[in-house]
Amino acid sequence: MDWDLGLGGLGYLLGMSLLAAVIAHVWAHGLVPRWFWAAATAAYAAVGALVSEVWFGWATEEELQPNIDGLSRDEVLLALVVCVVATYVGARELHRRHRPDRGTPHRA
Repeated sequence: MDWDLGLGGLGYLLGMSLLAAVIAHVWAHGLVPRWFWAAATAAYAAVGALVSEVWFGWATEEELQPNIDGLSRDEVLLALVVCVVATYVGARELHRRHRPDRGTPHRA
């Protein structure tokens, strides 16, 4: 497999990942730790690189438009939207399961 992601595509991917992580952090405000955006940026960038270079690495530039310096933009954008929604749903579910007001009643 030939990795053809250039510096421009990598920069675009990091920018998209940072924006997606900040949106997920704001959307799940209060459900995730303060440092979540940094971890999410790294995870989203890894997912974006895998989508662009592994899942769609076989396609030519003509088949995947727009292609920004080796980055399959539309496919990565779709993957990041899925990641943001999954993060929000997962955070809500974890919060719902671990609320202190659930379970046995509090005894004085």
